[in-house]
Amino acid sequence: MLLGFSAGAFGAGSLSNRRAPGFALPDLQLNYHDLADYRGRVVVVNIMNVGCPHCTAFSKVLDAAEKKYGARLKALSIVNPPDNQNAVRGYLIKNQISTTILFDCGQASASYLKIDAGNPTFDVPHFFVIDQEGAIREDYGYNPLQRSVFESEGLYKILDKYVSKPAGAAAE
Repeated sequence: MLLGFSAGAFGAGSLSNRRAPGFALPDLQLNYHDLADYRGRVVVVNIMNVGCPHCTAFSKVLDAAEKKYGARLKALSIVNPPDNQNAVRGYLIKNQISTTILFDCGQASASYLKIDAGNPTFDVPHFFVIDQEGAIREDYGYNPLQRSVFESEGLYKILDKYVSKPAGAAAE
């Protein structure tokens, strides 16, 4: 148990160090976002729901990160049912968030989180850092020991390793 916990604490667990699963998912305006369109940029894929307080805090951190890093970073949050267009619209307005939220029926989330019969559930938020070449370099599921990553500037320490590197350069 300790080994599994420590791997998750450092971000490179069993869900990292692999090619990021592709997807093309709609946003609130029904515009589709294909992960391949963001090749050459660092992408944060965040699996969340609008009723989760930790997701709300992290959405605000992602919004600030997109502003800080500009065109070098794209944040894509993914929601699943029962979240719907009305819930997401209200969430964005209430929290004054401008990052992109995409709608999934479970397939993309299941691919990222490796959901199967032996692992049928997941907790949110859970985010993935995808490098410029399309590989998942780190993933984090919320836990209280990583509060600074989800609720303050701790995310910047992670992103700085990837955003500051040119495409094709491996992060250390």
